[in-house]
Amino acid sequence: MASRPYAALGLLSAVAVTNALIAGYPQSNALALVLVGITDIAVIDFKRHGNRPIIAAGIGVAAAYAGSAWLFGQPDTWYFTQLLWTAVLIAFGLNRRQYEVQAQQTEQLLEQTRLAQSEHARAATLEERGRIARDLHDVLAHSLGALSVQLEVAEALLDERGDTEGALERVRRSRRLAVQGLTEARNAVAALRADAVPDLDQAVAVLAEQHENDHGTAVRLSVTGVVARTESGVTVALLNAAREALTNAARHAPGQPVELVLAYSDGVRLSVRNKGATSGEGFGLAGMRERLALVGGTLTAGPDGDDWLVVAEVPNE
Repeated sequence: MASRPYAALGLLSAVAVTNALIAGYPQSNALALVLVGITDIAVIDFKRHGNRPIIAAGIGVAAAYAGSAWLFGQPDTWYFTQLLWTAVLIAFGLNRRQYEVQAQQTEQLLEQTRLAQSEHARAATLEERGRIARDLHDVLAHSLGALSVQLEVAEALLDERGDTEGALERVRRSRRLAVQGLTEARNAVAALRADAVPDLDQAVAVLAEQHENDHGTAVRLSVTGVVARTESGVTVALLNAAREALTNAARHAPGQPVELVLAYSDGVRLSVRNKGATSGEGFGLAGMRERLALVGGTLTAGPDGDDWLVVAEVPNE
């Protein structure tokens, strides 16, 4: 009935119709076989033809009942009683088929739901991996950029001045930067996995202090407005933007003062200004712009008078 429905239809129709022809014989039990056959036909799922095969079998059985009534002299009440029993059993078979179809559809829906949940979990995992990879890249890019600046200064001290002591101090500072970069990378991964990041104002203050100590450059930090807790994604994006802007400032305007302004209003706005010189925009700031766009923010970078100004802003939703 499931694998070859039309072969089953032919066999069951033969059983139902032939037994309906002898159902009018006195003392006959053929009606039981008619009802079993017609009920089984009603249960079969004829996907392409719907209920038309069932209607055809029912018409055949009704005609056989009429022939049996004529052959064996049964009254009209007998004929209509047989039709009533047949109709009741067909309705029962159709109800059973509908139940099985719904059960099959429910099973398919559950399987689709499991697949969708599996794909959602896989997408969430890939998104988390991408997020960790992006922010780990930003941390390492900042650390390696600062390390490159220190090594360039050490090379210049040795090549131009022969200042071994000064170059050695720069190499030691480079080593501290490397260790610090590894620590920041570990902290970034741990923070991202737990979605627990420090407050933005505190993290920016620590970053400004580190930049001032590593590069011997004056860094002025101002915080305006009512300090509010930001989402982890916003905090990480703004912090990475500040880190990249400071790295560019150290590379393109060494020794020049830097001004950071963290403003809380209808959102949060972080600006980094290089005093006294301009610096170029590289791949790092372009990456920061993409990163901020993911949290609904924007980043602009360009000359502002004699200075270079980087502004990262994330409005409230």
